[in-house]
Amino acid sequence: MFRFASTTSPRRRVTRIAAGATAALVACGLAATVAPAAHAADAAPGGWARVAHLSPDTKSVDVQLTALAGGAVVYELDDVAYGAVSPYIPLADGTYVVSMVPSDAADGTQPVVQQSIDIAEGEPLTVAAYGRNADLTTTVFEDDLSAPAEGEARVRVVQASTVESSVDVDTTEGRVIARDVPAGSATDYAAVPAGSWDLSLTGADEVATSAVDLPAGSVSTVFVLDDAKGSLTAQAITDSATLADMPVGGIHTGGGGTAAASVTPLGTATGAAAGVAGVLGLVALAGILIRRRARAGA
Repeated sequence: MFRFASTTSPRRRVTRIAAGATAALVACGLAATVAPAAHAADAAPGGWARVAHLSPDTKSVDVQLTALAGGAVVYELDDVAYGAVSPYIPLADGTYVVSMVPSDAADGTQPVVQQSIDIAEGEPLTVAAYGRNADLTTTVFEDDLSAPAEGEARVRVVQASTVESSVDVDTTEGRVIARDVPAGSATDYAAVPAGSWDLSLTGADEVATSAVDLPAGSVSTVFVLDDAKGSLTAQAITDSATLADMPVGGIHTGGGGTAAASVTPLGTATGAAAGVAGVLGLVALAGILIRRRARAGA
């Protein structure tokens, strides 16, 4: 790093110290005034949405989220493949249109899927495209990421397999997770002991097993899908891990053991007072130095 020698005279340098300290004092006062507003501007967005590609014979798609008011594209996802579930996308309150087109499609190609969604304060949504390509369907699931009790996980099942019209989901030890879940539907969330589970997936003609991991404190969705052989399979997505801006402790949980501790925001009276006191000390010191320089030069 290059350093330049200073040619500023001592008195001018001290005067600049005073001017700088005064400017810092003004800046500190302004910070104390505007900091709460800046803190409010950084508040979490209205809600969240994510996209799930659950159609086994639909190729990878590009996804756009467009604001209905004004038509601006607010988010894009490329090459979303079968079985992929995007992270949650933070969105302001309002109505949006989710569009999917094949990833290699030319500009102007009509979307294979279009679905409107309404984003509301604190509400996460999952937009899913499912079924065979010739009869592609979309649906919107309302998600609930409330934190489970200690040592437990919360889980639901989304049935998106095309080889069975409904499935039962149990653990291989016989614990019932869900019964007769129809295609294109989601069950309610249930609390289960956390851990790794081997699930039994049973339809009218197909029976399969699939291993899933449900970490303690997590909220997950088990997606029932088709495997490469045309049989049943399942994958667990830890929903609460994909919501980057989720409040500590989960949505709808309020205060409690997992809630964030209360902190004093930047720019409150205590912080501002400390800053003002420090700058006033600099101003006083600068004044003393100026007077000493003046006497020395007399």
